[in-house]
Amino acid sequence: MTESSDQKQLLHLVFGGELTSLKDVHFKDLNDLDIVGIFPDYASALAAWKGKAQATVDNAHMRYFIVHMHRLLTPGEKVVGQD
Repeated sequence: MTESSDQKQLLHLVFGGELTSLKDVHFKDLNDLDIVGIFPDYASALAAWKGKAQATVDNAHMRYFIVHMHRLLTPGEKVVGQD
């Protein structure tokens, strides 16, 4: 996949794992985290998140998350019109 050099990359990480409780985000075993991948935009990260979340719907303790990595890399920068 090649992106245009003038298009800003807005990297997103999708990962998940089994939680110890439904009340808090505390993973049962960090060695068992499922790192789905890093995606170039929110739309593709959301599609990956939905797929994993739907595939694990029978396990109430399994949760998947989208981390907006671009916000961590440039914390003060506002991106208009993006997630």
